[in-house]
Amino acid sequence: MKAIAIHRYGGPEVVEYTELPDPKIGPDSVLVRVRAAGVNPVDWKIRDGHLDGMLDAHFPLVMGFDCAGVVQAVGGGVTEYRPGDEVIGYVRKDWVEHGTYAELVAAPVRTLARKPAALGWAQAGGLPLAGLTAHQALVGALAVREGETVLVHAAAGGVGCLAVQIAKARGCRVIGTASERNHHFLRGLGAEPVAHGPGLADRVRELAPGGVDAALDLVGGDAVETSAELVADPGRIASVADYRVAALGGHYVWARPDHADLTELARLADDGRLTVPVVSTFPLSQAASAQALNAEGRTRGKIVLLVD
Repeated sequence: MKAIAIHRYGGPEVVEYTELPDPKIGPDSVLVRVRAAGVNPVDWKIRDGHLDGMLDAHFPLVMGFDCAGVVQAVGGGVTEYRPGDEVIGYVRKDWVEHGTYAELVAAPVRTLARKPAALGWAQAGGLPLAGLTAHQALVGALAVREGETVLVHAAAGGVGCLAVQIAKARGCRVIGTASERNHHFLRGLGAEPVAHGPGLADRVRELAPGGVDAALDLVGGDAVETSAELVADPGRIASVADYRVAALGGHYVWARPDHADLTELARLADDGRLTVPVVSTFPLSQAASAQALNAEGRTRGKIVLLVD
């Protein structure tokens, strides 16, 4: 199969478009022919070696966790899927080696759900990790409820734009931080935009004089401290970017593969309440360019690799 692999840690220069053996299928896994693979910051952070203290890496290492594709074969113990089924997956294991930047991936059934019919391949490929991050932060850690006001930092990004929609689907009012060029985009998703940067707390209070009920930090920096000024209960702050949130009594969130959560995201998409804005697509062979664009940190929505 064709795949994007690295043989050592490094920058874009270590990324190779290469031929590798087809993956083996375990008894509780299925072989997925990948049609699209989302690009996430964790991908190039693994490439650079930044997560070596957390995840064992085996080289050659195929990058990527997100995928959307078609089941080609199933393991001996699999009853959930059959060849021909369309699926999405956040295919994260306890080590990194057999990722989703490839024509084929062996995916444990716990990492998969059925693809939402309402989404095309590129949108479906960009949904799993970002969608799970937003869902598990808002629904799991923060337990946002109808009628609450939620602040989302970096609301126009890959996770943020999904977080806005998930909070809106739960009946929340959403205030989202973004650069001025993305304010129209956020209004289209149903959020009330505010500019990030110094004075943010005051700008939020102009919209919500009593502060907000919950805050989700997707950017780091001083977002957690600003959130603490705006929430009555620090336990209603979650961050995917700042471990210090736990010292305030809040929640650090690292998304987990979860069939039920993926299925709920697919249901929201099929109900017309969740879409995946895709800003750019690249062929699999140009994964290094896709990662470089993602690393700039200024993209709106998702970047996705298309596998022919």
